[in-house]
Amino acid sequence: MKKSMIAVVISMVTMKLFAQNSDTTKTLPAPTITGSVDAYYRYNFDNPKSGATNNYTSFTNSQNSFELGMASVRADHSFGKASATVDIGFGRRAEEFSYANPDHSTLFAVKQAYVSYAVSDKLKLTIGKWATHIGYEVPDAYLNRNYSMDYMFTYGPFSHTGLKADIGLGGKSAFMVGVANTTDNVTTTSSRKYAIAQFSTASSDSKIKAYLNYQGSYGGSFSVNQVDLVVTATITDKFSIGYNGTVQSVKPDSTSGNSWWGSALYFNVDPISAFGITLRAEYFDNKKAVVSAPATSIFDITLSPNFRIRNLTIIPELRLDAGNNEIFEKNDGTPTKSTITGILAATYHF
Repeated sequence: MKKSMIAVVISMVTMKLFAQNSDTTKTLPAPTITGSVDAYYRYNFDNPKSGATNNYTSFTNSQNSFELGMASVRADHSFGKASATVDIGFGRRAEEFSYANPDHSTLFAVKQAYVSYAVSDKLKLTIGKWATHIGYEVPDAYLNRNYSMDYMFTYGPFSHTGLKADIGLGGKSAFMVGVANTTDNVTTTSSRKYAIAQFSTASSDSKIKAYLNYQGSYGGSFSVNQVDLVVTATITDKFSIGYNGTVQSVKPDSTSGNSWWGSALYFNVDPISAFGITLRAEYFDNKKAVVSAPATSIFDITLSPNFRIRNLTIIPELRLDAGNNEIFEKNDGTPTKSTITGILAATYHF
């Protein structure tokens, strides 16, 4: 009798668990799959015979060549208060973005991979790897109106791997704070970590938005601190302006610290839905040779028409880079202070 009752209880529990799993399977939402692909042709009009590309920014280091930028596939899923994102990239752009990862030279790169939990409607915790909150431009080409990247993006952070908290402050304001590995590193044995933060706010009609961003290292004598400001303003339904300013100070072990800084304006005009144009003007100062860019100041201005055919955008871009010193190279090998580059790019997202 005892064995029979135990068997009945086990059967009832098993049936209940099976029913619960069946209900969960029925109500579990499917993941959202999105993706993008971009490709480009770049030609620097000085066309140095030495093979130099006259390029000091990310993702477009080629000359007279058709190039695949990146093919991306992203899956987002949420169920209840929990959610997860996996974002995989293929191509040179993905490899350069994940340069500090141990597997960055393989077929693909993990651009982002994180899990989140909403403790409440005002607090969400996230752990994993995500694209940086610092700067105006982002790694996915279809989300930028200029195809080539600016210097501030190139020499700032790309990604963070760590733990962060997003906190709603009420109204249009929010705060993010977190701790992460050394910038761009998905794994590390170092005790040195980075504190990251962002304060965001907006006007009541959301036509003006502002983001004050920060990253700073602690633990160890080598220190990095960066403060970054992004402001966007919608003037009319056909004209908007963006601003990005950043300064990063670096103090290596047992030496004095120095800093680099940059500032850029973005003027966006969209006369019709199928066509828009963006003019970017940036000043980048690395005179103290803080990062691997040339030890000088550089001014670049980029004009990028955007021809939109549904999810396809075609960008014929013209860019002028001018340095305070002769950091570029002419066709005959002589140095020059300025250079002009043309790019024909196409992006598609789904």
